[in-house]
Amino acid sequence: MENTPRIVERPDQPYAGITASVTMQTIGEVLPPLVGEVFGWIEARRIAPAGAPFFRYHVIDMERELTVEAGVPVAAPVTGDERVRAGVLPAGRYAAVRHLGHYQGLVDATGRLLRWGDEQGLKWDMTQTAAGERWGARIEFYQNDPEEEPDPDKWLTELAFRLA
Repeated sequence: MENTPRIVERPDQPYAGITASVTMQTIGEVLPPLVGEVFGWIEARRIAPAGAPFFRYHVIDMERELTVEAGVPVAAPVTGDERVRAGVLPAGRYAAVRHLGHYQGLVDATGRLLRWGDEQGLKWDMTQTAAGERWGARIEFYQNDPEEEPDPDKWLTELAFRLA
């Protein structure tokens, strides 16, 4: 498995998702059920997923709240409703890295990716606001399902952070 940071070009990707406000203490219990809800929503409409489920971080304030989205890529744009929103992950250049292991290791993997990008002189699609860091696209793609792969040492996640 390649876990070396790299630059990737990503096309626009339609998705269905649910946005939530969480804290670092509640993120692990709040977001996984939302992914299940989005999967149920697209299945009820007979829409096939077009990729791995993801968490997208919109606003990050590690001390207070994070505005995040649980989503599932779809092949073509969909129409959302009062609970599930339709969106598009933006095209562009991303710094990306793969992480093999438990989700708890993602904090360290994120730090390594950010340090690597800073060392390369990369500029992130991020602005500092009073509410915290506002990201254009900071995404964790979950390549396997913990229910199908019970060994957390084999969980594969791809981090992809959009560049300015």
